[in-house]
Amino acid sequence: MNDPIGTPDRPAVHPGAGPQPAAMTSADVSDAARLVAFGLQPKLLPARDAEYAELVRRHREDHRFAALCDAVAAGLGLVVLEVSPRAGMAVTAAEDSVFAVRMSDYARRASTESTDRFLHGLAHLAIAALAFPRADDLAEDSYVGRISVHGVDAFVRQACRRLEERAEQTGENSDPATDAPGLEAAWRVYARRSATGATKDARRLSASTTGIVGKAVAFLVDSGFLQRVSDDAGGTYRTTARYQLQVRDMAGSAAMSELLDLGIVPVSDGSATLVPPADDAGELVPGAGLPFHGV
Repeated sequence: MNDPIGTPDRPAVHPGAGPQPAAMTSADVSDAARLVAFGLQPKLLPARDAEYAELVRRHREDHRFAALCDAVAAGLGLVVLEVSPRAGMAVTAAEDSVFAVRMSDYARRASTESTDRFLHGLAHLAIAALAFPRADDLAEDSYVGRISVHGVDAFVRQACRRLEERAEQTGENSDPATDAPGLEAAWRVYARRSATGATKDARRLSASTTGIVGKAVAFLVDSGFLQRVSDDAGGTYRTTARYQLQVRDMAGSAAMSELLDLGIVPVSDGSATLVPPADDAGELVPGAGLPFHGV
């Protein structure tokens, strides 16, 4: 019997072999691109769109279609974090992707001064740390974190005090230059900034620390990472599945670890509160004690 003949593009078919799966078609490629397009709409969920839900189902049940979708995403410089009914197609942009949001782009969107960019980065870091203070919070798909603008601001200011205490204990310089690099310098600059700096009509100034946190939160809402719950404490928000996946992706960063290692967010029975150092007689900003709920 002659050996079956195959080509690199068409593998050989042996006599008696079962039916071969149909080749992927241009329609399949179009469907894969459509799913990626849905994933780039951060506020859209499969529960709100029947076509999106069907494509998510197909991705989960058809491994060849899933591989095709992942290839389309990779070609656009996107990394697929998860495809599920709860999060849809959650993607994050690689550093060289056209979809990557860089700090300079964010600064322009937030209409902020270039000198404040590192403070905005610190606000985003603190929001993530407060939303998911424990490794278990990130691992549990049903976990939903809650943060408020005042709570995040209080958290960073307590981090400033903790870092100042640590610097005094080790004899390190506790007053670095304003433009010095590093998280500790950023926290100390943050501590010098007014918390509200309210205008005559009681609006908070955009350059105040609560103004900076507010802009960071607004960006996360627009990105489908947070959902507004109420106006309490400067604005209270709950996390989404998409944000949990993003924070999982960054959880191993040195900056995140350094912030959590300060021990400002004690966790015991599943709730987290912001507790000032024992020798700190100052009052917390209203809304600093934030519950973290599991659903």
